[in-house]
Amino acid sequence: MEEKNVNEVTENQKVESMEDYADVIERSFRKLEVGDVVEGVVSGVEETKVTVDLDYYAPGIIMLEDLSDDPHFSIRNDIHAGDKISATIKRMDDGRGNILLSKKEANKVIAWDRLKELLESGEVVSVKISEAVKAGVVAYLEGVRAFIPASKLALSFVEDSDLENYVGKTIDVQVITADKEDSKLVLSAKEILRKKADEERMTKVSNVEVGLVTEGTVESLQNYGAFIDLGNGLSGLVHISQIANQRISHPSSVLKVGQKVKVKVIAIKDGKLSLSMKALDDVMAKEITEEEIEYKSEGEATTTLADLLKKAGF
Repeated sequence: MEEKNVNEVTENQKVESMEDYADVIERSFRKLEVGDVVEGVVSGVEETKVTVDLDYYAPGIIMLEDLSDDPHFSIRNDIHAGDKISATIKRMDDGRGNILLSKKEANKVIAWDRLKELLESGEVVSVKISEAVKAGVVAYLEGVRAFIPASKLALSFVEDSDLENYVGKTIDVQVITADKEDSKLVLSAKEILRKKADEERMTKVSNVEVGLVTEGTVESLQNYGAFIDLGNGLSGLVHISQIANQRISHPSSVLKVGQKVKVKVIAIKDGKLSLSMKALDDVMAKEITEEEIEYKSEGEATTTLADLLKKAGF
């Protein structure tokens, strides 16, 4: 019985091997033409060219100048044996029996499809900044030159004088414009940074408790209240009704930007902190009243009619 099972396994392996072999033979004799986009596996990397295994009777060759438009591209660092690669057939015979390929040409055919997918999905990808230009920086994605506006590099606007500091850095971005007809590719890091900052803020807010009294700095004044910077990336709003006990027409009548103030956390909702200055004034007023009553009374504080008449001299 065991011998039969072994024989069956051996026969199955033979069938699979024959099928695999037949598949390889069929692929090696498929018809390829100039202009076709083919996929292969990098089998060799040299200083001036890359050899690609196409599962064909002839190997593919991509010369250095046909690999990438990225000025910072390095044939040694950016391509390795075993990498899958797509390329366009330039010539069926380079004079040495090889098929001459161009990865740059293939990028023009397939890169924009991939970039459109990235635009629709919102997928986060990493790019390396290659140069600073007016009002932004340049990077390459899928071999296509992309522009990242200064307004999309960080949470706050980046001045032209600071753009050079980004060159050479790798950042996470999303595709926000992918126009194949005009060869216009625009990326943004801002949305990713904002989401990350919001997540960090929510974590910090979750550690704050209602009733906390702390000090902060007035960072902006609005008609409806004042925003207070509490430090550590946290801020909250003191509504105009919570600034003072008396009615005020505008926060600027009591506060100014940069002023240090003490506030109390009175509510937390949807990750936002509601603060109050008035609540602290109420507490202080209560404490002072209690101290005065305690000071004037030699015993327990009473409010009987006899006591009131006695104090009045009757």
